[in-house]
Amino acid sequence: MKIYPILRTFLALVILGLGLNQATYAQFSNPFSSDKTVAQQRQDILKKNDEILQHLYKMRPKVKELIDQSPGYATFSNFGMKILIAGGGTGTGVVINQRTKKPVFMDMAEVQAGLGLGIKSFQNIFIFQTEAALNDFVDSGWTFGGQVTAAAKYDKNGDAFQDAVSVAPGVLMYQLTDAGLAAEITGKGTKYYKDSELNK
Repeated sequence: MKIYPILRTFLALVILGLGLNQATYAQFSNPFSSDKTVAQQRQDILKKNDEILQHLYKMRPKVKELIDQSPGYATFSNFGMKILIAGGGTGTGVVINQRTKKPVFMDMAEVQAGLGLGIKSFQNIFIFQTEAALNDFVDSGWTFGGQVTAAAKYDKNGDAFQDAVSVAPGVLMYQLTDAGLAAEITGKGTKYYKDSELNK
């Protein structure tokens, strides 16, 4: 998968400055790279999509009803790395329109600032409450510019869905980490965009 040139250059400078070897940089700069065919990559992403959903349903069974009744949803697998005061990440995912059932494959890239050190992986699940929100996410790309902690409400019955947050009009989000569901979702500086190769 691709990484924005600016992000790639930024990460290279950070890692080079810390004296990490070339093999470490190659592994991080494109952790989702693969010699597989386009068809195989699509299949892997769809398989991962199913795994993410099943993981979420196991922890929050009511979310399945929410997703089943929604116009569409998206799942993303992300890999990030933070070194001292800077970091970033990349990932891949898919958007599913419940009406057409046609998958749209997408990528993400992020740059973070803040003191820290470590490597993290997590999965994001977006639930679109309107067709317009889904289409805007897919067709225009989307940038997540902040941090949100407010619980979301499902409009049809007013139930509160634990650990869901509203990140944009008509868009709910869950974030899965190694420790479980994140109560405080972060994604500052994250850009989601179509994968030109996988959608041919």
